[in-house]
Amino acid sequence: MKKYFYTVTVLLFVGVLSLNAQNKATEKADKYYDRLQYVKAAEEYEELVEDDEADAYVYKKLANTYYNLYDAENAQKYYKLYLDNEANPEAEALYRYAQMLKASGDYDESEEVMKQFAEVAPNDKRAQSFKNNRNYLNNILNSDPKFEVTSLDDINTELSDFGGYVFDNKLYFVSARNKSRRDYGWNDQPTLDVYVAQKVGDTYKDAELIEGDVNSKYHEGTVSISPDGETVYFTRNDYLDGDYNKNSNGVGELKIYKATLVNEKWDDVQELPFNDSEYSTGHTALSPDGKTLYFSSDMPGGSGESDLYKVAINEDGTFGEPENLGSGINTPGRENFPYIDSEGTLYFSSDGHLGIGGLDVFYAKAEGSSFGDVVNLGQPVNSSGDDFAFYFDLNEETGFVSSNRGGVAENVANDNIYMVKQIAPLEEIMLEVKVIDSDSDEIIAGAEVLIYDEEDNEVASATTDADGVANFTLPGRIAYDVQVNADDYESNSAAVSKDEVGEVNLEVALDPIQVNPESIDLKPIYFEFDQSNITAEAAFELDKLIKTLEKYPNMDVLVESHTDVRGSNAYNQKLSERRAQATVDYLIENGVPEDRISSNGLGETKPKIECGSECTEEEHQKNRRSEFTLALKID
Repeated sequence: MKKYFYTVTVLLFVGVLSLNAQNKATEKADKYYDRLQYVKAAEEYEELVEDDEADAYVYKKLANTYYNLYDAENAQKYYKLYLDNEANPEAEALYRYAQMLKASGDYDESEEVMKQFAEVAPNDKRAQSFKNNRNYLNNILNSDPKFEVTSLDDINTELSDFGGYVFDNKLYFVSARNKSRRDYGWNDQPTLDVYVAQKVGDTYKDAELIEGDVNSKYHEGTVSISPDGETVYFTRNDYLDGDYNKNSNGVGELKIYKATLVNEKWDDVQELPFNDSEYSTGHTALSPDGKTLYFSSDMPGGSGESDLYKVAINEDGTFGEPENLGSGINTPGRENFPYIDSEGTLYFSSDGHLGIGGLDVFYAKAEGSSFGDVVNLGQPVNSSGDDFAFYFDLNEETGFVSSNRGGVAENVANDNIYMVKQIAPLEEIMLEVKVIDSDSDEIIAGAEVLIYDEEDNEVASATTDADGVANFTLPGRIAYDVQVNADDYESNSAAVSKDEVGEVNLEVALDPIQVNPESIDLKPIYFEFDQSNITAEAAFELDKLIKTLEKYPNMDVLVESHTDVRGSNAYNQKLSERRAQATVDYLIENGVPEDRISSNGLGETKPKIECGSECTEEEHQKNRRSEFTLALKID
């Protein structure tokens, strides 16, 4: 029997679907299954199949066993046999079948099974998401990648390695490489320990067991370290001070522990107070300020197989009451491995949100005390396998993801750690700018559309097409100024709020330029305090003037420049002259003949706003200007 085993699920929360043998024939297999000893359970159920003693129950148990071992091929085989032999299939079996089909890249068949799942469980959040987002697979698979992903070959071994997390330039991770440990019945690999590796150039090497009492003869999971470096939080099977506890079903649940750094060793291991031997807690993450601990749990009252929670860490070291992150984050499936970046964005793994196979990595931006919409990170961070334990440093724009995508070695599909490097922003704006005539509402083709960021840098430009449209893909969470120019029209601008993400549609109307110079609306340009340079905003207004002068060669322009009242009269006169000259120089550099321009510097003699020494900063700003007068030449 070929086995494709999956390691990290020993530290995931797996619901035991039945705790009693169906009959005497399945008693032994069911016992292994209920104890999460899936290798032996698979062997016993397979014997029933070979002896022609299998029914829908056995097929379902075998399918679930291979699902937990992430043997997609055998899981599909037995889910199909289960469906063929069961008139009223369980909704969860359908969902898992669809997941395994995606794991093999059979997306079309997966879609058909998801349709069945949605019919059987119409009120399930996963079914509703599927029905409301029928193009989700195409959107994920065809989206531009946000990261580059490379295997961390200096760390990965032939056994499972996962959970890369960096603190103080050291890489902490979990591995089954310690062959002195006993093998675990789930997958017949050694139990997991926590390791630390040193940064060497752009990689990490020389992995060693962390010093102290964190590691035991049982499983240890991923870690998170307090900002002061004095406390580590980690996951472990229910074991402390020589006592190993099991729940009422004979399974050792996961618990969260903490240890303190003493003389470069992690000692004084303590169990957190909200643990319980009847359910699991684990996969910790700390908020940037270290005051909130995020974790995963299958404690009663949750939405699904495992949910994400948060709990306050009080100043005296005590803990508040765990709070479920709610239905926006949690689903009837599994939510695990939270991580919070320095801006408060939550990353986590889930098989309940719409993905491309197994566990996918998702993120949700912080919104006050809660989180916004959940978004799939897409390929290549996510794959058809299980992708989890995402860590990301915003400053370095690098991080890690763990995955079992690496294939099979010695009949074992192992987890490996992959380095990720950001190459594009997570959130983007798909901006469509449509330009129309303000009088006729007709579209304007060939209009120039310029995009400026919050620092007045031009970041993109395009010309409207035959439909009067220009399209842009821009980084999200940034405010933009959209400026539009067209021949025979006065320029106009529009703003895009930094709160906008996804598809944004703007319609910009341009006023036709009239031949009468008195009817042409030319706005003043403004200067910074004690400065005469032309800003990006001023350049936009000057470009409008230049286009008008190009269109009407029989027009001349008078430039009059001013200052506010601060400073001496003599200094302000010279400053206004410099501003006038800077304005004239810009016009000349951009093609306006010098003989069509005249200028005056008027100092502080003609303020726009008469407020003297009582002017507000805004009023001072309005007085620091260049103004324009157009005149028709008389031949």
